[in-house]
Amino acid sequence: MITIIDYGLGNVLAFVNVYNRVNIPVKVAKSAADLAGATRLILPGVGSFDHAMEQLDQSGMRGPLEELVVQQGMPVLGICVGMQMLAKSSDEGKLPGLGWIDGNVRKFDQEMMPKGTNLPHMGWNDVTPTAPGGLFKGLEEDARFYFLHSYYFECAQQANALAMTDYGPAFSCAVRRDNVYGVQFHPEKSHHFGSQLLSNFAEV
Repeated sequence: MITIIDYGLGNVLAFVNVYNRVNIPVKVAKSAADLAGATRLILPGVGSFDHAMEQLDQSGMRGPLEELVVQQGMPVLGICVGMQMLAKSSDEGKLPGLGWIDGNVRKFDQEMMPKGTNLPHMGWNDVTPTAPGGLFKGLEEDARFYFLHSYYFECAQQANALAMTDYGPAFSCAVRRDNVYGVQFHPEKSHHFGSQLLSNFAEV
């Protein structure tokens, strides 16, 4: 059962609508008890890093999620700030992240960007998977997704970069370590590309 973590941040209903359209069972978890029966987890997020970490802590679901993901190996997909929360830390805040993937969240350096490139990175951009199949099955060519962010995930190990996007510098727009996945873009806002990726997550 795909389970969307509702800790007060993220467009939870949009994910539910996508899964309903493709006839994949989905539910929403607002408490630790709601996690019962989950087989895959989606951790959405919007806004600032520290606020997201605080909200997750206050939800009472962080401990149970650690058990499911770290101890039991349940697949999880972090999205936007939910992806950034998978890191050890973020330039945007002072709180530690979940640390499920070795890396840190950095702010784009506008000094290193071509003239006319602005922050936030907003709108559609190409996504290039580093390997075929898996989360990007059927999306190996011409995949485009919707972005809205000023920070990116810097992997400690390049092998954890699952896909790349060019926004002046190239950056890892998707990451993976074992059962833990993250994407910086918004699949729930990315039309058929996003539907394909979310469907793929149901099978990884």
